[in-house]
Amino acid sequence: MDGLPAYNEETQNISTFFILLKLEQQLFQKFCDQVISLDSSIRFAGIADEDGKILAVSERKGLKPLLTPEERAQYAITAATRQYTRLRWEYLLGKIYYASSHYASLIRATIPITNDNSKLSYVLLLSFDVGTENFHEIIMKKIIPLVKKNTTRLLKEVEL
Repeated sequence: MDGLPAYNEETQNISTFFILLKLEQQLFQKFCDQVISLDSSIRFAGIADEDGKILAVSERKGLKPLLTPEERAQYAITAATRQYTRLRWEYLLGKIYYASSHYASLIRATIPITNDNSKLSYVLLLSFDVGTENFHEIIMKKIIPLVKKNTTRLLKEVEL
């Protein structure tokens, strides 16, 4: 047909790539939305790849973010780098479940999402209201079980 590009294997590969990219984005968004719904003290949930590129975020409704999108992107890169450093010590100290920082305005936590060999694939970025005293229980009893339930599915995205 005149005016239309030929449909060939390369075109099909490009189409498949974009379809998979959209499905991956939907998977990550749904996961972040699920995390936010676990507890009313969770302000923010985001997922970043091993390089710190943010793939999806979810915020509590009505929340006024403390960071700009640019600052959040910088934080994600830093968080991924720190997770690599922490994972280096797992063979001596045991599995790392999460790391947290307590600021005057909020509590932040990161959870590494790794394969069976402790290779970092994603980092789950979290923030909680500053007065959340039971954030450890929320992470260990609500968030980490959700991460474990979804790890296989999330890691399949890395293989594609």
